Amino acid sequence: MPEPALLVLYGSQTGTAQDTARTVGRQAQRRHMRVRVASLDDYNVAELISESLVVFVCSTTGQGEAPDNMKNFWRFLFRKSLPGDSLSCLDCAVLGLGDSSYPKFNFVAKKLHKRLQQLGANMLTPVGLADDQHDVGQDAVIRPWLAAFWAAAAALHPSLAAIAPLRDDQPLPPTYTFHFLDAGTDGADERPRLGMGPTSRGPRPFPARMTSNRRVTATSHFQDVRLIDFDITGSDIEYSAGDVVMMRPCNAPEDVELFCQLLGLDPGARFTLKATGDAAVPESLPQPCSVRYLVECYLDIAAVPRRSFFELLATMASNELEAEKLLEFSSAAGQDELHSYCNRPRRTALEVLADFHHTARDLNPDHLLDLFPEIQPRSFSIASSPKAHPGRLQVLVAVVQYQTKLHKPRRGLCSTWLASLDPTRGDVHVPLWVKKGTLRFPRDQDTPVIMVGPGTGVAPFRSVLHERLAEGKTANVLFFGCRSENKDFYFQSEWEDMVEAGHLKLFTAFSRDQEEKVYVQHRVQENAALLWDLISKKGACVYIAGNAQQMPASVCDALTEAFRREGGLSQEDHAEEMLTAMEKTGRLQRETWS
Repeated sequence: MPEPALLVLYGSQTGTAQDTARTVGRQAQRRHMRVRVASLDDYNVAELISESLVVFVCSTTGQGEAPDNMKNFWRFLFRKSLPGDSLSCLDCAVLGLGDSSYPKFNFVAKKLHKRLQQLGANMLTPVGLADDQHDVGQDAVIRPWLAAFWAAAAALHPSLAAIAPLRDDQPLPPTYTFHFLDAGTDGADERPRLGMGPTSRGPRPFPARMTSNRRVTATSHFQDVRLIDFDITGSDIEYSAGDVVMMRPCNAPEDVELFCQLLGLDPGARFTLKATGDAAVPESLPQPCSVRYLVECYLDIAAVPRRSFFELLATMASNELEAEKLLEFSSAAGQDELHSYCNRPRRTALEVLADFHHTARDLNPDHLLDLFPEIQPRSFSIASSPKAHPGRLQVLVAVVQYQTKLHKPRRGLCSTWLASLDPTRGDVHVPLWVKKGTLRFPRDQDTPVIMVGPGTGVAPFRSVLHERLAEGKTANVLFFGCRSENKDFYFQSEWEDMVEAGHLKLFTAFSRDQEEKVYVQHRVQENAALLWDLISKKGACVYIAGNAQQMPASVCDALTEAFRREGGLSQEDHAEEMLTAMEKTGRLQRETWS
């Protein structure tokens, strides 16, 4: 039997599945296998019938949707015309990465596993369902799942067990090699500095001019929330209520300088990249490129590193104490300690390098793109309406900042970057593009819309309300919650104008303005009769947007109680069945984030 080659295909929205796929690829390399790692949409799916051994790693986005870089594959695989024995020669396994706080936990992985079976594939292991909510994260499932996969692969291909794999502390060859240029060598234009350029598959970002960046919370309020306005005149951007805008942030200048100091790199040095094997040079990096551009606009040095980061770093450490600690963090036995050191305090990759400064100085630039993932674009619900705000696109952004046991506050990369941009000091352009959102609103003129959007969750509802009013749709109900009426009541005057015109029923919950905390779910409970009438007699649709932790479930519980109390659905399961039916038909939709 010939030496098996492994194909690792991933569908990744935020980079986690891509990182896991690369981990699988490195494990294959250590077993002396030929391996290729690619996103599902970069692979010619028609060739799947000729593959022998494949691992699929995929995440689930939104409300059970496939990631953007596997949607073409997804559509092809679910063609009804595919014969039932199409993949009968394929041995494969599916590993899903998800978060059990979402209702459709690992939905894509489960559905993919089932579809591959329908097409005759031999599934080597049960579908892996990694959960971000686990105490030690997704590794709690990934590691034992991988052990089971390799055992099954070795049973099929005894040659895998015949050769001892490379030790975990032995370095693997880098995916890319850096070729530094002499000073003064001409190079490609690296503009725009703010954000990354497009890839061949994605839409081309438009460099939108930021026209305002205004704080909308009181200065005494603990949180800085910005309403940011972009001018998209002259672009081909079209968007509808419920859509999202994508932006790719940059690292802070002080972080870029520290990174270069730790590694002994000259920020102004320029280089070209050469890929090894089947890898391709990232399209979003100019050729030639400066070290400063690479670190500022590409390497995700501000993220909390994954276990794979420590595994790779351990193979490069020459300092005995640092190497020993990195190996401990990489081991199964060291995961609790790694969690305490890294995940719990949200320590960044840059801070890890500062702690392991001997190893940082040892790093060969050739390994940088293996160590650090690419900065991923962030999505924001669009808060404006093309009808009410022509030529404009607006977002409502909460600047993320919180404290852990570390002295330096933790900051969100994208929100902090956006907040730092000041259009009053000159032209500021941010490359951005628009994606269809998950929320779909009724076209019928008379269908009422019930929206529950506490905090910045109200952003898409501002968009849809302006859109609906421009279309003459006035059957609108909004439940809005925040801490204080005087500190973070977003768009207050706009809502009040709509109420006065008779186009909106508004219910507010200001949780800290009285001794007893009041949240949006309490207002839903109080207005059960109105909601039951709108839902049962007028076919109203319900939308929930905001933080995924407790609010969506609490609002759904309040709706279930309303169905029981006002609708006479005395048995709890009948009320829950009604809620489930609404969700299946699109009359209940959620857009939540963690």
